[in-house]
Amino acid sequence: MPRSATSDTATSPDTAAPSYAVAPSYSAAIDQLNSLVPELYATAGQPRRRFSLGEVRVLLDALGNPQTQFPSVLIAGTNGKGSTAATLASILSEAGLHTGLYTSPHLERPNERIRLGRKEIRNEISDHPEISSEISDADFARLYFRVHDAGQQLLLSGRLPQLPSYFEILTALAFLYFAEHKIDIAILEVGMGGRLDATNIVNPLLSIVTDISLDHMEWLGPTVSAIAREKAGILRRNGTMITLPQHPEANQVLGEVATELAVRAISAAPYMPAAGTSGPYSVEAPQIFETFGAAITVNSPLEGAHQQRNIALAIAAAIELAAHHGFPITPAAIENGIRRTRWPGRIEHVAKNEIDWILDVAHNPAGAWALRAGIRGILESHKPRVLVFSCLRDKPLDEMAQILFPLFDQIIVAPIHAARAAALDDLLAAAAATGTPAIAAESVSDALRLAEQRAAGGVAVVSGSVYLVGEARALLLGTAKS
Repeated sequence: MPRSATSDTATSPDTAAPSYAVAPSYSAAIDQLNSLVPELYATAGQPRRRFSLGEVRVLLDALGNPQTQFPSVLIAGTNGKGSTAATLASILSEAGLHTGLYTSPHLERPNERIRLGRKEIRNEISDHPEISSEISDADFARLYFRVHDAGQQLLLSGRLPQLPSYFEILTALAFLYFAEHKIDIAILEVGMGGRLDATNIVNPLLSIVTDISLDHMEWLGPTVSAIAREKAGILRRNGTMITLPQHPEANQVLGEVATELAVRAISAAPYMPAAGTSGPYSVEAPQIFETFGAAITVNSPLEGAHQQRNIALAIAAAIELAAHHGFPITPAAIENGIRRTRWPGRIEHVAKNEIDWILDVAHNPAGAWALRAGIRGILESHKPRVLVFSCLRDKPLDEMAQILFPLFDQIIVAPIHAARAAALDDLLAAAAATGTPAIAAESVSDALRLAEQRAAGGVAVVSGSVYLVGEARALLLGTAKS
């Protein structure tokens, strides 16, 4: 099976996992991890954290450089990274590869970010949707404290100027977990940007760039061009980039960087549906492509026309891995992997109490437009129509409201558990500016109760923030902690 050329190395005394008399506590690990979240956003009187791949390199070197123990694919972009990653990982697992999947953010638990593909799925007859398993609480806690303790030792010895961040710790944890399980390949979603992102420490077989738009401008720059240059930081000299034509400014920057680095650019356009096809790949409207001399029928559970682009990128990447890197990926694996992809919170339907609940993590204008296009037909055929909404205060609230709010009969704004949550008064003001009736709920559970009352027999959409969708999803599915 194809693997990294770097052989497994013995763990040195400096990098050995700490010996605990009692197994590390998962709850203690989560509490410590959550205390790091504010590092990303400076409070009054505190400087904003500076990120450095050099610091990530020091940390991973102390941990034995687990990221060198497996080949990887790196995915950057503003929207669609997670869907592309989940689809590609599903294809590779279907091909029998022991696949690691690292994504962010999570909906309910950090464990969701770190998953292993189930190799045995290819032998199953059923269409069981869950083809991967998340890291266990015990493994999460054990590896968390290993990374955390290593970071503390490096800080005390003066080799690091600051403790690793929330995302840096999780990335190192994922690399250790994947190395322990001797995976065949890892699919890594960039957290933010690309150039300075902790995942960018790997030397990927492929660099995939999804659609780029304005988001995280306080970190990445005020223009699409500036953001695209940060995303292009995942490209490698003489490497391979897979992308699709998109915003002209992004196209220009990606082309310039690819030329500078002698990157081989592959367009996923051949795997886009014929012109005029606006709906998702579905059982009702499958698309047929030819690859490896065989036809593949593409239908996906991921709804929305925007998913056509993400699925095309995953197909192009799978074909590239097979054709140029020796991975045993067949047309059947591509077809079945796409069909079995599972990626919650992306136009996800939950039927409960005679209401069609739709959950989507759209958290920026591009995501809001994609959601609007994806649910337009549903909203036209359902009444009443209610939107449960919240977002972070650094998001373009007014723009998102203009895109989404007029589609609904009622807006219910909800408070979310996030330091950067937008104020309820601001959410209500944004709704008033669109002329859409709106009320404020006391909590997410209260918002769902109000939505259930007002959307009886119709549709209720929950969107605007990952924090909101994660909490609402747990409540709707009965998985919320008491």
